[in-house]
Amino acid sequence: MDVIRSVIISEFSDFNDLSEFIVVIIRLLMAALLGGLLGFEREQSGKPAGIRTHMLVCMGAAVFVLIPQQAGISDADMSRVIQGVVSGIGFLGAGSIITRQNDLFATGLTTAAGIWFTAAIGMAVGLGREQTAVVCALLAWVVLYVVPFFSRSITKKKPVRPESSKDSSGLK
Repeated sequence: MDVIRSVIISEFSDFNDLSEFIVVIIRLLMAALLGGLLGFEREQSGKPAGIRTHMLVCMGAAVFVLIPQQAGISDADMSRVIQGVVSGIGFLGAGSIITRQNDLFATGLTTAAGIWFTAAIGMAVGLGREQTAVVCALLAWVVLYVVPFFSRSITKKKPVRPESSKDSSGLK
């Protein structure tokens, strides 16, 4: 029984001391908070990738870089981890882009870019660059929340609709 207990204890001994545990908790909570900030805006806009998606993407990206960093991998290896996260998030973002009406309209581009940027913020948090992550999250929030107010009033852009062919009765 002592052998089993010692094996279980050794399996759950990722942290060398309490300070390392606190760092992990702070970074993951920070990633959840920053991802949630961006996801909250998307959810308020009625987008499918909302608060939970952005929180999970941000925390997941943080974990993907935090664990290797704790293990002491080299910068070259960390670069490969980051490349993998960026590629994987690209596929997730691509899934949110939908093309409609004979490839003339695409929706979900801002959501895809937001997911991608949320992963970048998560990686910054995971690497211990919390200040950079906070500044990036605030700038992204401004782009998602504030810029649309100005862009709508400046451009007064109306959607361009493709002309459809009329049938023999003259109806579209």
